[in-house]
Amino acid sequence: MGRGQRGLLAAAVTVVCAVTVLAVPGTAFASVPAGPADPSPAPSASASATPAPTPTPAPVPDAELEKVRARLDGLYHDAAVATDAYNAAEEKTRKQSVQLARLEKRTDTARKKLAELKDQAGAAARAQYRDSGMPPMARFLLSDNPEHFADGAGTLLNGARATKKLIAETDRVERELKRDTDDAAARWKKLERDRKDKAAAQKTIQARIKDAEKLESRLEKKEKERLAELERQAARKAQTAWLDTGVLKKEADAAKSAATATSAGAKAVAFATAQLGKPYVWGAEGPDSFDCSGLTSQAWADAGTPIPRTSQEQWKQLPHVDVTEMRPGDLVIYFADATHVGMYVGDGKIIHAPRPGRTVTVAGAGTMPILGVVRPDA
Repeated sequence: MGRGQRGLLAAAVTVVCAVTVLAVPGTAFASVPAGPADPSPAPSASASATPAPTPTPAPVPDAELEKVRARLDGLYHDAAVATDAYNAAEEKTRKQSVQLARLEKRTDTARKKLAELKDQAGAAARAQYRDSGMPPMARFLLSDNPEHFADGAGTLLNGARATKKLIAETDRVERELKRDTDDAAARWKKLERDRKDKAAAQKTIQARIKDAEKLESRLEKKEKERLAELERQAARKAQTAWLDTGVLKKEADAAKSAATATSAGAKAVAFATAQLGKPYVWGAEGPDSFDCSGLTSQAWADAGTPIPRTSQEQWKQLPHVDVTEMRPGDLVIYFADATHVGMYVGDGKIIHAPRPGRTVTVAGAGTMPILGVVRPDA
């Protein structure tokens, strides 16, 4: 074979080998330094690759947000139950403190009275001692002066009456003092129990609100907006269903034969209206913040009609009226356990302090399950 043929054969073998190597899958290649004709380094794979886009999180389905809304409603309802318990305990401690102050004043007066009676008894004993220790009766019987008989008999009778009265009065004061002292001791124990109940309720309130806030904090901004819209939709749905019962028409028919609002009711509504926009704070009675029953109780106090502090006691103690006969100023009690209250202002609406994180606002009277209606100025 000539030199030219051998050169062509070598070139052909080289091409075939190269094609064969390139065709083998998974073949690794070492990086080859750039030659003089290519001074720039070869680009690395990482530098040339486009970074993968961050995946957009899938939006939370409305069904899941509905579960969140239901959970939040449950937590805030539990907080409302505990708030009523807190307010009830607060009211009890307030009353117990007033009663204890009165008892303390009475026992102090009784102690002073008892000390005076004992001083009088001591003075009588000292007077008898000065008369040689002879009792008045003995001196009277031994008297041989007829002229002094009448005076002596009268004096003896008056002295006996005075002594008897002194003994009886001393005994009465001692009994009253013991009774008031025992009463005070019992009230102190009850006051301590009420304070413990109040502290326990406060702890529950704070825990439920913290759980609710933690749950809400997990939501993105758009999810919170959608959650708020779901709440509004649920409220509109409930209000529409309530209005569809014809309650406003029945109310209008009833108003033809009854006054719409008393002067006290109008004043209570005016007070509640003036609080619009103020924040809900559990246990608050104003002037800067309110809870639901704090708002209604203060509104009626401003109207000159004191009512119970809590929604549960308002439901228990105030006269009930039919929902079709309610008028502005009446109180609408909500939920089976009477743990929320709003003030009816007419046209199917209430003013109420909803829950933590919200402000005093106007809402449809039928947006929550109505337990009944009470009238402070029936």
